[in-house]
Amino acid sequence: MILKHVVCLIAMTAVLFVQGCAGLVRKEAVPAAFTDRAVIPGMADVRYRIGIDTAAIQAEGIASVRREQAHLASIGHRGGLPPAVFLAVSGGGDNGAFGAGLLNGWTAAGDRPEFKLVTGVSTGALIAPFAFLGPAYDKPLERFYTTTGPKDIAKQRSILAAVTSDALADNAPLWQLVSREVNQSLLDAIAREYDKGRLLLVATVDLDARQSVLWNLTKIAASQHPDALDLFRSLMIASASIPGAFPPVMIDVEANGRAYQEMHVDGGTMSQVFVYPPSLHVDTLARKLGVQRERRVYVIRNARLDPEWAQVDRRTMSIAGRSISSLIHTQGLGDLYRIYLTTQRDGVDFNLAYVPASFKAPHREEFDTDFMRALFQTGYDLAAGGYPWEKKPPGF
Repeated sequence: MILKHVVCLIAMTAVLFVQGCAGLVRKEAVPAAFTDRAVIPGMADVRYRIGIDTAAIQAEGIASVRREQAHLASIGHRGGLPPAVFLAVSGGGDNGAFGAGLLNGWTAAGDRPEFKLVTGVSTGALIAPFAFLGPAYDKPLERFYTTTGPKDIAKQRSILAAVTSDALADNAPLWQLVSREVNQSLLDAIAREYDKGRLLLVATVDLDARQSVLWNLTKIAASQHPDALDLFRSLMIASASIPGAFPPVMIDVEANGRAYQEMHVDGGTMSQVFVYPPSLHVDTLARKLGVQRERRVYVIRNARLDPEWAQVDRRTMSIAGRSISSLIHTQGLGDLYRIYLTTQRDGVDFNLAYVPASFKAPHREEFDTDFMRALFQTGYDLAAGGYPWEKKPPGF
């Protein structure tokens, strides 16, 4: 399991640190005083720091409604706005096969909506662009989560190389997969949807600042900046870069007239799933703008939510690995409670899907192809028959 390897890596790193081993060098991090001023050169306002950039998020939300209204008017639409449907896809590693299968099955059911907003974290960030573009992009999701194996995601490094570098594994194979599927044609298709008022966001964590960062991938795609495609791919990878297991993604920024570099890792480090920040009072804002519409959110949690019993060996790595996985499990439940309470406040209809406790396929290793195929099929079958969306998080 990746978590056990990460715990082992931390222990080994501590030993070698004492022995004086040097790590990789990097450009200077953004000083604490300038973190809220750091920008991507040539691409203004394409990201939002949680707790800092609430006004910018609100402004983008208002602008998206105005673009949507203009688009609808241009195609002859009359009357009020159609329902705003949000989709949030969580982290979960190879459990992302569940979400991929569910989306494919939802297409087969014939009632899959077009989403106003799609968000993704970790494996959810790999799914989100294809979910955003709709059923025509179901096949890449099916291919990724039913035909790939461990060697298609990463190459293991030796222990010595791992502890003197930035991760246990080299994720060059994942970069190759993403680069093959995420091309300029896909970017152009996402840019066209931005002009219609739709939004695609993924989350990473700025490890230097210890802050969650939401990236507006639709705005990046629409920027027509020559570096847009590279940044788009980098952010998908960064959101899925489990610290210690996979290398972080270094993002070049400018702040206060100087060049710096930020270290970005898996968005699940701080949140397993998100829709929009609770500080954004959607219903209150909509009333002020005179916008009346139905709102629904669908949350796909790529994980089981039951405690999932397992006998833990009386060994340091087993105990630490089980403890970390328990923290992630509990964090994911907390995220669902937060989303549920926010949607209830804002009058948004809440719907939740997650891996059923009845799913018992053996999980031999990370990105086990047989495991992912079975989980994909489970998600597909549940959705194709009309998914029984939960109206509250379990235990709420």
